[in-house]
Amino acid sequence: MDAKEFVTALKEVVIDESIRSVQENLYRPPGRKPAEELRIQSEWYNKLNDYDKQILIQIITESIDSAVFGFLCVLDGVRAIENVEKGKLRLYYEKGGEQNLLNDEHSEMLHKLLR
Repeated sequence: MDAKEFVTALKEVVIDESIRSVQENLYRPPGRKPAEELRIQSEWYNKLNDYDKQILIQIITESIDSAVFGFLCVLDGVRAIENVEKGKLRLYYEKGGEQNLLNDEHSEMLHKLLR
C-alpha cells in the first residue's frame, strides 16, 4: 500500500463510513434501548424537514473531513503537536516483510492527497 492507496482507504473506511454511521444513528439509534443522548438526537433529527437534514449532514461531513485532514496534517508534520523541538512522526505500512513509509516528507503529503 502506498500513500495514495492509504488515503483512498482512509476516505472510504473512516470518512465515508463515519458519515454513514452518524446519519444512520440519527435516523434510528442502534440497539433495543439506545442511549438517552442518541434517542434525543434522533427525535430532534427526525422532526427536521428534508432541507435541514441535508444541511446537517453537510455540516457532519465537513466536520469529519476536517478532523481527518487535521490528523493527516499532524502526520505530515505541517501541524505541530509540540511547543518546542519538534519531532517527526513516521507512518509505515508493513506487509509480507516489507515496509512502506506512507508519510515520506519527500513525497506528496497525505493531507494534500485527501483534498
